[in-house]
Amino acid sequence: MTNQARHKIIELTQEIRDHQFKYYVLDAPTITDAQFDALLRELKALEAKHPELLEPDSPSLGVGGGFSTTFDQHDHIEKMMSLDNVFDEEELAAWFDRVEKETAHPEYLCELKVDGLAINLLYENGQLTRALTRGNGTTGEDVTLNVKTIKGLPHALTGRNIPALIEVRGEVFFPVAAFNQLNEELEEAGKQLFANPRNSAAGSLRQKDPRVTATRPLDVVVHGIGANEGISFESQSDAYAQLKTLALPTSNRFKVCKSRKEVLAYIENYNIHRHDVEHEIDGVVIKVNNIAEQKKLGFTSRAPKWAIAFKYPPEEVTTKLLDIKVSVGRTGRVTPFAFMEPVKVAGSTVTNATLHNQEEIERKGVLIGDTIIIRKAGDVIPEVLGPVLDKRTGKERAFVMPTTCPECTSELRAITEGDVDIRCPNTQSCPAQLRERIYYIGSRAALDIDVLGYEAAVALLNDRIIKDESDIFSLTEEKLMKSSFFTKKDGEKGKNLEKLLEAIEDAKTRPLWRTIVALSIRHVGPTAAQGLANSLGSMDAISKATIETLSEIDGLGEVIAQSVVEWFAVDWHRNIIEQWSKAGVTMINQKSEDVAQTLAGLTFVVTGGLEGFTRDSIAETITAHGGKPSSSVSKKTDYVLVGTDPGSKLAKAQELGVTVIDEARFLELLAGK
Repeated sequence: MTNQARHKIIELTQEIRDHQFKYYVLDAPTITDAQFDALLRELKALEAKHPELLEPDSPSLGVGGGFSTTFDQHDHIEKMMSLDNVFDEEELAAWFDRVEKETAHPEYLCELKVDGLAINLLYENGQLTRALTRGNGTTGEDVTLNVKTIKGLPHALTGRNIPALIEVRGEVFFPVAAFNQLNEELEEAGKQLFANPRNSAAGSLRQKDPRVTATRPLDVVVHGIGANEGISFESQSDAYAQLKTLALPTSNRFKVCKSRKEVLAYIENYNIHRHDVEHEIDGVVIKVNNIAEQKKLGFTSRAPKWAIAFKYPPEEVTTKLLDIKVSVGRTGRVTPFAFMEPVKVAGSTVTNATLHNQEEIERKGVLIGDTIIIRKAGDVIPEVLGPVLDKRTGKERAFVMPTTCPECTSELRAITEGDVDIRCPNTQSCPAQLRERIYYIGSRAALDIDVLGYEAAVALLNDRIIKDESDIFSLTEEKLMKSSFFTKKDGEKGKNLEKLLEAIEDAKTRPLWRTIVALSIRHVGPTAAQGLANSLGSMDAISKATIETLSEIDGLGEVIAQSVVEWFAVDWHRNIIEQWSKAGVTMINQKSEDVAQTLAGLTFVVTGGLEGFTRDSIAETITAHGGKPSSSVSKKTDYVLVGTDPGSKLAKAQELGVTVIDEARFLELLAGK
């Protein structure tokens, strides 16, 4: 009888939580309040009769509205592999040759490469029990509650043959039409726009409050299988057919091709019609269709040998260069940018593109009024390639770099001899620099302060709530109530007010190296900041260090050392440190005793893009495990970690005989293997 009661309690608990989620998060209840109350009464009665079965997190013990995402990490049952890429027909032909050497006359399945966020969905006995991001391929972040807000994704599988367990891989994406509409609404409201649909999808899926995610029109398409029990597939196309019967959102755009010629035709068709699809794509994925042949071909350490991604080249379009303007960054650097007639490229409309500096403009031969060629490098960053000379009318004019700051009228100059960049020297009170520095403090690269975005930075300064960054950690409810940005129309405090104060408290506990990054010391990024924190141990020691001492720290050098010394020599800079320290911001390096020091004594240089790490997170991971990240290869370097598109550091490593490893081997070292 107890076992029967246990099963019924589990069943009722799952049903009640599902209804609570639909009510509190999705705002779309499927039963009446009376029906819900009846389920809850039944659960309470069972728990009263069998108190030994009462769980501490039972829905009978609390309210149902407290849903939040914590991004806990969990391992995938079966590793999520990456895909190798090819960029032209010659490289694709070489892949065909390798496949057909092992498998005679294979069928190929072609599908669109969705430019979204990879996700791993775990269904157990038909119920969606966990959704993880790709992470490093072995371990991902738990975004289950947020994924459950996606309307097209079933929480429970349907059909006759429901597997006992199945990991389904897919891509979460932001539909292009919805993305454009959202940006139009943001523009009308005077708010900052999203950069592209992929970033929007990633940001929406990583909201801590799933109710926010529920307001975003995310969608998902599934395209792969991981671990599974109680189900089998003869081919990739058979797998998609079966997933569809389970009510999972498969694509209807895939095609089984009998020959290379058919594959190339599919690629060309979607190259022409890539913007006719509801989501952004950056290529086509080609897979050997037969599962037995897939198993025969096997895997490398990071990718299946039976699949390849054909990446489309970046798109190029022409538009009119209306003007060249300049922006002032957080360290005073003045950067010219192209202001253009709006043009659609790679699926999104752009009006601005960076031009870097005066020398770059002259090198490209661009004049104001030119018809210019632009492209989005990697389908993300707009880049000016050059002018269309045949379109010139003689009315074009050369750009002249301003001699005074457009925001504070200070005289612009190169700070160091031979520097191609000019800067505004008014670091303390230039409005542009102040805005950018405050905004940067709140960014993920620095102290990751929720709410402290660009608009909040502008409001804090314009409403004279802060004079500079030294005041950030002295913000109070009383001070913030003076700004309309943090209050409602009726004068009551807005939701962003408490969120900001809570986030500021959290930011005080960030590691020392992040505090250093947040200071916007010229040339000091995450790697240099970690070197300073690990070598000197405290902000006080860093502030007193000489150029000679700093230069000896691995990854710094004389230029960075001089920049650090010069920064701490300024009175108002030291005031920032003093005020932050009084507020309780981390000023001493605290090494975690809980992290296995598997990389102790090892120096790593990273070159190229990594699948499971950002540039910041790889340095942080190396440091946390006792290793040293370095920016330059020398005989003292133990390993050079190579990702996609490595730079000259790889050649330097080979020249010096330094051991070169890939990401898979790095993960083994991390695990102590």
